[in-house]
Amino acid sequence: MIHRSAIIDPAARLADGVTVGPFSTIGPDVEIGRDSIIGSHVVVKGPTTIGENNQVFQFASVGEDPQDKKYQGEATRLEIGDNNVIREGCTLNRGTAQDRGVTTIGDGNLIMAYVHIAHDCVVKNNTILANNVALAGHVTVEDFAILGGYTLVHQFCVIGQYAFTAMGSVLPKDVPPYVLASGHMAKPFGLNIEGLKRRGFSSATIRDLRRAYKLIYKSGITIEQASQQMRDLNPASDEIAVLADFIEKSRRGIVR
Repeated sequence: MIHRSAIIDPAARLADGVTVGPFSTIGPDVEIGRDSIIGSHVVVKGPTTIGENNQVFQFASVGEDPQDKKYQGEATRLEIGDNNVIREGCTLNRGTAQDRGVTTIGDGNLIMAYVHIAHDCVVKNNTILANNVALAGHVTVEDFAILGGYTLVHQFCVIGQYAFTAMGSVLPKDVPPYVLASGHMAKPFGLNIEGLKRRGFSSATIRDLRRAYKLIYKSGITIEQASQQMRDLNPASDEIAVLADFIEKSRRGIVR
């Protein structure tokens, strides 16, 4: 399962069923889980942990030093979960000592060609990052978010769960859960209705989220007032609570 031209450091730990293609390099302090496939011409540098059943396509750079002038060779990490697809030419950097010290990729993500995930990012589960998406340092992408091709995300921004960004969006601020954002600079364009329907959100839940969206973006009241009033719309709604919590905790502010 290991091509004879691949270079595997003796200190690397590869589980049963791992495949490593031609001319790939696996460094020390790298651990790769069962049945993961590392394509040709891939470089994996540690400390990096890759879980089970991942597929990394050719020419990806996984676990390289962070592109941060403060980095002084600290043993920071990249941690990748299970069942991810990382396509051609992606660059995934490790964390920095000034933050968490780790860049984290969860489970079930599709990371398309030439995506860059910078130091200290957190990409949670079941996301799609389309071609040429670039995440600056310290960005968080929450579950089931979809970022369209060439989306650029400013450092420290948070992309909420089930959010959607259109092709070529530039995000200087946070995108709340369930919201569709587009443009340079990005602005909100309603809810990600089609995405919510595909994920099984009920008509009642979507109706509540529409009303919450109008409070945030159409009512002319402050964010603080909108947060309280949307909680009153349906106190039993977990989705409303997620949205209200997000805008209350936003450090960079939300797209407007």
